[in-house]
Amino acid sequence: MSKLLAVFERVIISTLIILMALIILLATIDLAWVIVEGILEPPWLRLATADLLDTFAAFLLVLVGIELLDTIRAYLSEHVVHAEIVFMAALIAVARKIITLDIKELSAVTLLGIAAIILALSAGYYLLKQSQRNE
Repeated sequence: MSKLLAVFERVIISTLIILMALIILLATIDLAWVIVEGILEPPWLRLATADLLDTFAAFLLVLVGIELLDTIRAYLSEHVVHAEIVFMAALIAVARKIITLDIKELSAVTLLGIAAIILALSAGYYLLKQSQRNE
C-alpha cells in the first residue's frame, strides 16, 4: 500500500509541475505580448503609468509562479518544502499586490495590515537565514 501511495504522490506532483510550467509559459507569453503591444501602439515606445503597473504586476506574477514551481520541484526530489522558497514566493506575491493596489482607496488600518505582513515575512526570512548560518 505504501508503494502505491508513493507512486500516486509522484504522479500528482509531476502533474502539478507540468501544469505549473504550462501556466508560467502562458503567463510569460502574455507578458511579452502586452509589452510588444504597448510599445507598438501610438505613442510609439511609450507605456502609460497604468500599463507599466500592469506590466510589473504580470512580471511579478511570473516570478511567483517560478518560485512555486521551484517549491514543487524541491518537494518532488527531496520530499521537503524549503521554507526559504516559500518566504520568497510570499514576499514576491505581497510586492505584486502592493504594486497593483490603489493606495488612495485604502484605509489606514488596511495599510497597517499590509505593513505588518511585510514585516512578519521579512523577519521570518531573516530569522530563517540566521538559523541557517548558525548551523
